[in-house]
Amino acid sequence: MDAPLFPLFADLKGRAVLVVGGGAVAERKTEALLHAGALPRVGAPRLSAGLLARLEAGQLQWLQGEFDAQWLDTDIWLVIAATDDPAINRDVAAAAQARHLFANVVDDAQLSAFHVPAVVERGPLQIAISSGGGAPMVARHVRGRIESLFDQAWGDLADLVTRKRSLIRAQLPDLAARRRFFDRLVEGPMLGLLRRRQSVDAQCQLLQDLREEAATPIGSVVLVGAGSGDPGLLTLNALRALNQADVILHDRLVSAEVLQLARRDADYIEVGKSAQGHSTAQDHIHALMLAHARAGKRVVRLKGGDAFVFGRGGEELQFLRTHGVPYEVVPGITAALACAAYAGIPLTHRNHAQQLRLVTAHCKDSLDTLDWPELAQPRQTLVFYMGVAALAQIRKRLLGAGLPANTPFALIENGSRANQRVVRGPLQQLPDTAAQHQVQSPALLILGDVAALADELHWFGTPPLLATPPASSLSAKTAAPTLADAA
Repeated sequence: MDAPLFPLFADLKGRAVLVVGGGAVAERKTEALLHAGALPRVGAPRLSAGLLARLEAGQLQWLQGEFDAQWLDTDIWLVIAATDDPAINRDVAAAAQARHLFANVVDDAQLSAFHVPAVVERGPLQIAISSGGGAPMVARHVRGRIESLFDQAWGDLADLVTRKRSLIRAQLPDLAARRRFFDRLVEGPMLGLLRRRQSVDAQCQLLQDLREEAATPIGSVVLVGAGSGDPGLLTLNALRALNQADVILHDRLVSAEVLQLARRDADYIEVGKSAQGHSTAQDHIHALMLAHARAGKRVVRLKGGDAFVFGRGGEELQFLRTHGVPYEVVPGITAALACAAYAGIPLTHRNHAQQLRLVTAHCKDSLDTLDWPELAQPRQTLVFYMGVAALAQIRKRLLGAGLPANTPFALIENGSRANQRVVRGPLQQLPDTAAQHQVQSPALLILGDVAALADELHWFGTPPLLATPPASSLSAKTAAPTLADAA
């Protein structure tokens, strides 16, 4: 995959830009340059009517004739090749590169050193969209979507904040405090006042919010569930929290795709736990939350799945409450729901499972506290979190409690992610099948008749990997009822 373009807004006011070409495309590029305050020099044998009008108005300089590389030797900052002759465009690009000048060749991404994005403009606020020059129609479509999301009030807000910038920086020298202040502006009544053209009230609102933020620099913690890995499963509240965070304390298993949606300039601190490798002590996590919140930071405690399902979220809230730290909770889609759905496994089913049990198998002590006879009851679904290292013990105890040996299981590795794998088989072959396919954490174990539906209902990623053909585990007449029998 090619490296992404580096986004850049160029100040061209009063600076010369060479446009090679005199037709309609060159005219559009020249108009955009004039809008940015540039000094266009247009090189071409002939000019379009629009360019001639600009020439007569003294708004551009005409270099009449065929392209000459010497045009680039006199204080040119940027170059745009906008002819309909590929050979001339190549010559322009080569001449610019030889002089270390950035050149854009219209409709030729490979020859271009920079690309002109599709732009949404609201006063001083500009939103640029680029496809890297390869799919401009896609960029224009995205621009249309963004146009509908940001009205002129956003430009008025940007203009007001620009005029008050010195005052804001003086009152709030701390960057985190300024971020909270701007969040307050956007989430409060400010945009509504600007839409109603109540500019005086809007300015008073800004000053009031500024005084309140300066007087109460209190930090907070938002407990956010990141889901199982697919960033599309994040809630809108989770995205909002990630984009407002000053500090993000994230678990080891939070996916890179989810982290990419967070604020780029936030401080990222991994505080993950692992049964095999380095783990961050819970007391240390508590200390980090407290220290950053007391420093006035907006902290996001980002957990895989949901913080209240085997995530120790309750312990962390109790700690925060004891120390007087304000907090919020944003639920996430827990692994049982996400992984089962992406594997095509309904956790409950009218014909096969009327109960659902979520179980942690993190360590031997947790296994010792479980009621195994209850877990071995029929017509229910068992979901084991963190059980990869304990598969042999789980099989032994369930078989000992009376669960039939041919009970279907599904191991879902990296559920909802691009590298998801589903391994299927009967309970009696559980640890052997996992070893055969080298199943690694993170993986979720689902036990019960509904697990066999993964063979039929899978829709995401590759089909399940089977320990044995499905019929061999469902054909025994003496076994307890299974999906095939119930059907």
